Amino acid sequence: ALGGGVVGDLTGFAAATYLRGIRYVQVPTTLLAMVDSSVGGKTAIDLPAGKNLVGAFYQPSLVLCDTDTLSTLPSAVFRAGCAEVIKYAVLYSADLFAHLEAFGPDFCLEKVIAQCVQFKRDVVMQDEFDNGLRQMLNLGHTFGHGVEAASHFQISHGEAVAIGMAMIVRSAAAHNICATETRNRLLCLLDKFELPKKADFHSDAIFDAALSDKKRSGDTINLIIPERIGCCRIFPTPIDQLKLFIEAGM
Repeated sequence: ALGGGVVGDLTGFAAATYLRGIRYVQVPTTLLAMVDSSVGGKTAIDLPAGKNLVGAFYQPSLVLCDTDTLSTLPSAVFRAGCAEVIKYAVLYSADLFAHLEAFGPDFCLEKVIAQCVQFKRDVVMQDEFDNGLRQMLNLGHTFGHGVEAASHFQISHGEAVAIGMAMIVRSAAAHNICATETRNRLLCLLDKFELPKKADFHSDAIFDAALSDKKRSGDTINLIIPERIGCCRIFPTPIDQLKLFIEAGM
């Protein structure tokens, strides 16, 4: 699987299903794929109803990250990958967040990529099939997937995750779940990386798309809420309150 996240997902899904499973290797060439989608064995394809709805958990035999390939990326594609790096910092490391604040897009590539991969590896080893702890990695993704679907996938995944993180931190602050300082620092960091914080869609469109999210269980959906930088929690949210969270984050 030589390429970005789409190539990795398609190859992994094909490998998982052909002959009931053959070995495959991930060679990610984008930042987003290096730090996130190539690691952990989630393979899937999209349906008109939503993101990643057909797929399998199927681990690659090897993931090989050559950071020299990142020099070939358009700046917008690199910045989109930075959204996933920021996500890991918000979830697990105030030190990594401070490093990103200090250096912006000029952060230490090899060190930061290795750190993000280690974070994901540790989570996947504890919860490979996404039944508990691994759901934390969906920070920004429930609203982000809604934004992607509402845009008919014209907004990239990384940009949508950035918007999703901005929405959830604004909503969490409005509901007094996270500190104003946390909200402000995250929004400022997204600005530093020139990542979007809003999308011009009605809350109804994002809500309708979010209803097909895989983290939904009956009448509840699990949102990932930043309480402070480096500390987030799973926040089970009734579906009938989800639109209020979306509107507060717009």
